[in-house]
Amino acid sequence: MIEVKSVYKQFGGVHAVENATLKIARGSITGLIGPNGAGKTTLFNIIAGNLRPTSGHILLDGEDVTGLPPHELFKKGLLRTFQLAHEFSTLTVLENLMMVPDNQLGEGLMNAWFGFGEVKRQEKRIRERAMEVIEFLNLGHVAQELAGNLSGGQKKLIELGRTMMVDAKVVLLDEVGAGVNRTLLGEIGDAIIRLNEERGYTFCMIEHDMDFIGKLCDPVIVMAEGTVLAEGTADEVRSNEAVIEAYLGRGLKNKTPRQMQVAASQPEAGA
Repeated sequence: MIEVKSVYKQFGGVHAVENATLKIARGSITGLIGPNGAGKTTLFNIIAGNLRPTSGHILLDGEDVTGLPPHELFKKGLLRTFQLAHEFSTLTVLENLMMVPDNQLGEGLMNAWFGFGEVKRQEKRIRERAMEVIEFLNLGHVAQELAGNLSGGQKKLIELGRTMMVDAKVVLLDEVGAGVNRTLLGEIGDAIIRLNEERGYTFCMIEHDMDFIGKLCDPVIVMAEGTVLAEGTADEVRSNEAVIEAYLGRGLKNKTPRQMQVAASQPEAGA
């Protein structure tokens, strides 16, 4: 679904991404992990259209979309969530979801004046779809609550719900588990699996919780120093000597699996 071909991104003299090449298979839930400064977020921003690469190409379903802005990628079915939820805090959960679909008739002044009936019919269809999403995500009890009043985990569910309001092909999840309690994280994970299995969503996710990665992701891609270091199952990359060294540094390969997992779970400070 996504091909990243020899992508470089340079900020002044700093190479944040260097010759990164990877593929995200159609219908997969692909994990993207790596130590602080590995270039994961920078690469995500390049794929999502928030940054232009210095060189290299991004292909979406076989089409070269390098440098396209996020709103163009949105129309092509590529969506992303953010580590910090970007909800409309003064709108309800229902209204947050109803905002998503593109080309709503009510946004045009002439339609609001002379096509009121069709505007209302379209709004009714969007509302019904939003309520289906809310029920899918078990958010019915907060449907009319202001989004700004929700917990961090509930806001992450709204972010996921937005992707369900349009025909998404691939969704980039940026640390969906950050700041989320274990119960809600389980619900988010279950929703991701259901969207993948029942609706064919392709996911790529940056995440530091290795238990969460292990439950959801196959394959797992490891980045270090701006490039792809390794790829495999969660267990394979956990035991990969190069991955252990990238996380823990030289001379620390005798650390226990638990210590390695703790190191992999540390929040990322930079790109």
